[in-house]
Amino acid sequence: MLSDVMRITIQTKLFFSHFAAIILVSGSVGTYFYQSAIDNLTQALRSRLQNSAALVSQGLGGINLDSISQPEHRALAVYQKGVALLREFVKANPDIAFIYVMRKTPQGVAFVLDSDTDDPALPGELYPHHVPALLEGFIRASVDEEITQDRWGSFLSGYSPLDAGKRDYLVGIDMYADEVESKLKEIRIAGMLSLALSLILAMIFSRYLSANFTQRIVVLKNRFATIVPGEAAEPMADRGDELNLLAQSFDQMATRLENNRQEIELNQRELRKAHDELEQRVKGRTSELLLANEKLHEEIAERKRIEEKLEEISRIDYLTGILNRRAMTQLLEEMSKEISNGAESFCIILVDLDHFKQINDSFGHDVGDQTLKHAVERLRHGIRETDLLGRWGGEEFLIMSPCTSLEEAQSLAERLCSSLAGSRVEAGSDSVAVTGSFGVSRFNPGRDNLDDCLKRADDALYQAKSQGRNRIVVDGIETA
Repeated sequence: MLSDVMRITIQTKLFFSHFAAIILVSGSVGTYFYQSAIDNLTQALRSRLQNSAALVSQGLGGINLDSISQPEHRALAVYQKGVALLREFVKANPDIAFIYVMRKTPQGVAFVLDSDTDDPALPGELYPHHVPALLEGFIRASVDEEITQDRWGSFLSGYSPLDAGKRDYLVGIDMYADEVESKLKEIRIAGMLSLALSLILAMIFSRYLSANFTQRIVVLKNRFATIVPGEAAEPMADRGDELNLLAQSFDQMATRLENNRQEIELNQRELRKAHDELEQRVKGRTSELLLANEKLHEEIAERKRIEEKLEEISRIDYLTGILNRRAMTQLLEEMSKEISNGAESFCIILVDLDHFKQINDSFGHDVGDQTLKHAVERLRHGIRETDLLGRWGGEEFLIMSPCTSLEEAQSLAERLCSSLAGSRVEAGSDSVAVTGSFGVSRFNPGRDNLDDCLKRADDALYQAKSQGRNRIVVDGIETA
């Protein structure tokens, strides 16, 4: 009997747990937004004071304030004009208390203009308080960190220099501390109302959640009782809370489901057998597809190797193993396009073996081929890593030297010419001297095209051969 009285339902437990969670979350969020609102308001007031002071300083930029330094200067027209401007701005901004202009003097900070109509500060009157933000206002726009109290009251003030700090003047704007506190009070009242509303909503929402949850437990219990049709549910003793009743319903459902397990297992065995038969058929078909796919990949790989070999054959000279004329022409065209886009220019060196026809006629084509291979080896070992060597014609070769000046290309051609002249090719019991004639030119972007550059190199090569062979001509300049 005592246990029935002390029993607490799930709905009650859920209500208090949801209520506590909602209050915790909403309280944290509310505290955060409350503090953010306070900070934003303070920042907004400080920003407004700072911007207003800067705006007023711009409006007073054309007034000559240097003539206002003594109390008797209040009768001056410039003083009256300045004070009138300040008071007009105060009228336009109801929450602004005073606007004033100050001057930095050797004795301290003195007033120049004051918008106060009841007790205005006199021109030349020193301000007795030390306020860091005020002193900073002679250099840049600033705002008080905390409320300042003086003979006129308690204020939060903003400051801005006149003429961007070029003169020792600033504009100050005071906002009553009561005005600031009033705005903060409004936020506090709004925060308290928000808290009260949060408590009411938390109670309503918690009650709804707990009732909804327990209602679902009851629905589950009833569904458990009818999940296996055709069998009557056993009556349950009303003990414990809603979860106890749900557990009892679940036990009854499990018992009834156990009666169907044998039938389900039998169906699963039949299904597994059918699945195994299907899987065997799929494996057989898959093996056939894999074999066909493997053959296809082999054919593709073989075709790719053939294509690569054909590509290599189309670019490489079959006798010397260096680039052929087609590949060399393609590289020259690509290089000329890069230079047109801002790359550094290149040089061309044409090499023609001297008296090659006589070597062929005297010693046969085998010695001629050996001479070509010998010349290629000499040239290949003589050029730089960045240079490209290709067979341009029968006994004619072309060297492309990227990022090279004409003087550097000439020096390279001289080394190659000396290297060829100092070598011989064995021809049976005799040996054949090998020399070459060189023509050098440089591609000039914007002035000529690739054909022009090749023609100038070819003309230089012709001059070298006509002037005795075994020499170099650089764009018309002969080098022995």
